[in-house]
Parts: sequence; C-alpha cells; structure tokens
Amino acid sequence: MKNLIDSFVSVGHWSSAGSFEFNTDILATNPINLSVVLGVLIFFGKGVCANKRKQRILSTIRNSEELRRGAIEQLERARVRLRKVEIEADEYRTNGYSEIEREKVNLINATCNSLERLENYKNETLFFEKQRAINQVRQQVLQQALQRALGTLNSCLNSELHFRTISANIGILGSVEEITD
Repeated sequence: MKNLIDSFVSVGHWSSAGSFEFNTDILATNPINLSVVLGVLIFFGKGVCANKRKQRILSTIRNSEELRRGAIEQLERARVRLRKVEIEADEYRTNGYSEIEREKVNLINATCNSLERLENYKNETLFFEKQRAINQVRQQVLQQALQRALGTLNSCLNSELHFRTISANIGILGSVEEITD
C-alpha cells in the first residue's frame, strides 16, 4: 500500500512534459483530479473503516455470544430449579394425599370404634333393662303366686290340718337336727 501511495506522490513531482499533470493544490484542482483522489481515499479508507466496522461487528457478535451463553446458563439453572420445585411439589402433593388418606383411615377407624362402643353400651343397657324387667315380672308373679297360695291355704286349712302341718315340719326339723349332731 505504501508503494502505491508513493507512486502517486512521485507523479506529482514529474515534469510537466506530458498532458497529464497531478495538481497537489486542493483549491485549484479540477473535478477529475478530485474524483481520482476521492476514489483512492474511499478505496483505501474503506478497508480501514471496514476493519473498524468488522471489529465492532465481531465484538458485538462476541458480546452477543457471551450474553447468549449466560442466558443459556441462566435458563439451565432455572430449569434445574424448576425440576427441584416440581419434585418438591410432587412430594408435598404425595405426602399431602397420603396424610389425607391416613387421616381418613384414622377417622374411619375412630368412628367405627366409637360406633362399636356405643353398640356395646346399647346392648349392655338393653340387657340390664331386660334383666330388670324380668326381675320385676318375677317378683310380681311370685307375689301373686304367694297371695294365691295363701288364699288357697287360708280357704282350705282348718285348725286340725294346720296343726298336722306344723307337727310334720317340726318332725322334719328334729330329724335334720339329729343328722347335723
């Protein structure tokens, strides 16, 4: 590149022997010379600008890649956290369901036990009430039987029969007394 610029600079030092002459005075230049100079500047400056632009684009791409990698890492960390949270939520849900089932079974068992106890109390109460009623009926029947027997005895007994019954009972008591001695 330096050789090319040197060749143009040396053209300005040529003698004015030919029809082409390179005017270095910018104010006195004609449009052709200006277009040649501008063309050379654009051609060689384009590489410099392109390199700067290329460097900016490459640095932007590098930054974008780094940001992308960072975003991917954050996404992976978020996915890992999400999996952990989902696993914990499933454990809580499972534990909650199993706890609910245990509580339900415990409640059912407690209710069944209470019902059994109430049934036993009811049966015991019915049995005691039945026994009490039977005993009352027995007492009433016994009282009625005794009243009838007394009534029958009083109506059938005369003093002689009464005396013989007492003598027989005394005889039985006397024989029981001899056996015990």
